Amino acid sequence: MKALAISGSARVNGNTENVLNICLEVLSDAGIPGELIRLAASPVRPCTACGTCFKRKDNTCIQQDDAFHDIYNKMREADILLVGSPVYFGSATADLTALLDRAGYVGRANGNVFSRKLGGPVVVARRAGQNFTLAQLLFWFMIMDMIVPGSSYWNVGFGRAQGEVLEDTEGIETVRHFAENLVWLARKLNA
Repeated sequence: MKALAISGSARVNGNTENVLNICLEVLSDAGIPGELIRLAASPVRPCTACGTCFKRKDNTCIQQDDAFHDIYNKMREADILLVGSPVYFGSATADLTALLDRAGYVGRANGNVFSRKLGGPVVVARRAGQNFTLAQLLFWFMIMDMIVPGSSYWNVGFGRAQGEVLEDTEGIETVRHFAENLVWLARKLNA
């Protein structure tokens, strides 16, 4: 088992990364290693909906940006996939949605490679927009036929300034419980 967490934030070491790192710590403590990818360091161009991935069926996208193919291959190899985004004007970041759109198309074109993987989204908001953003990201997991466990509340943390989300005790405990449920589910499925 291995996990992959993808931060859609433009801020390195920001609140979204903090929340994803908490998930990765819980998984690591349970013996599931993980990796964090920052889209701020590896931007991905948006999908052009050309449909070439459905014709080629070779797990590649016709667009030639190395960042996408490297990340997509890590997504395919992971057993647990986490994505995180801050709320930008009421929705997930364009960087993250670009990645998910392309990975979704290529993955579905190649036998739905994400089917029955475990995972889910986490969201950080300054004040509002978190419910829509969480739903937006959750829709991707659902259409990819993935298994997403619940938690004690929605996987949302609040904070604007760097590190401020760590002061949101309820949000951090909710995300921690979500990661614990991923561990529990992974163990049940691999028993």
